[in-house]
Amino acid sequence: MTITINGKPADIILETEKNIGDILAGLDNWLQGSGYRLSGLEIDGKTAPSGSLEAIFDRELANIKTLDIRTSSLVELTAEALLYTREDMAEYEQAGFEEKKSIAARWRQSPAACFLSGQLPEIYQWADKTFSGEGFEPAEFQGIIDERLRELEDPAGELNRAEPLLEGLVRRLEDLPLDIQTGKDSRAVETIQIFSNVAEKVFRIFNLLRTGGLDTSALKVDDILVADYIEEFGAALRELLAAYETRDAVLVGDLAEYELAPRLRKLYAVMRNPIVSPN
Repeated sequence: MTITINGKPADIILETEKNIGDILAGLDNWLQGSGYRLSGLEIDGKTAPSGSLEAIFDRELANIKTLDIRTSSLVELTAEALLYTREDMAEYEQAGFEEKKSIAARWRQSPAACFLSGQLPEIYQWADKTFSGEGFEPAEFQGIIDERLRELEDPAGELNRAEPLLEGLVRRLEDLPLDIQTGKDSRAVETIQIFSNVAEKVFRIFNLLRTGGLDTSALKVDDILVADYIEEFGAALRELLAAYETRDAVLVGDLAEYELAPRLRKLYAVMRNPIVSPN
């Protein structure tokens, strides 16, 4: 039997493998951490439908002449799942009441929904609620998907475009203690929500740059490796949220003004320069 991966000869030596499932189990272990996932199979020149892969796991290798294993990057698979979801969401927005239920059910059974539930559970939950008539409005959710697609397509450019938002956020963080002291609760809550969203965006872009081939192993902020710096940043963010929940205005103010605002600015600067060239 001839085995190829994406049409190229594969260095796979069969030992105890008896069926397709045995091969794919070993391949899945190999793919872990590579940024790629199994996306399809072609058996003796015929493409196996994506929805029926599990049904062919028991197929005996002795009866197969050629097996082409298709893999795709997580970025590609994520983009496909988001695009499929966006198209269904746009159709859902224009549909009548009964048709909406059909579209929602179709999406929940789709490979896109299955992928998102495993890889991007937050996006999946938001989509599920929107398809249920709860949570975000369809147009608003489509905007979220568009932002994620821009990050996937051009993470460096999206990082550049985030600079005005980030600078405005840093100023709001510096004003947060005064907002709390003067009773501007709605503005304080909004600032914390915006900060959480922007910080998560910066973390996502960092991971995309890293999986895209950028060597970040020696990248540092204040002599701390970026990966460790992000972990410390996340811990400080959780401390801020806990302090706000207990209405500890002093601690919230100190964390926002002296910890998180400067940390975010430094992290962004290191990621953007010299890694990201200005547009």
